[in-house]
Amino acid sequence: MPYVHIKITREGATAEQKAELIRRSTQMLSEVLGKNPATTFVIIEEVETDNWGIAGESVTVRRQRGS
Repeated sequence: MPYVHIKITREGATAEQKAELIRRSTQMLSEVLGKNPATTFVIIEEVETDNWGIAGESVTVRRQRGS
């Protein structure tokens, strides 16, 4: 029973894009590892950019600076 946890910053991923992430993740596990799609779970978690850090600072700050 595969469990895939995808974390992305909350910046407007559409329902269609999320559906594609779920579909392709499920397909990949089926093709590569032979896992049953019916028992494959995919969770998409959206994180505020203030709560996601890179190199010691938040994504919000980095984006404001243009990094």
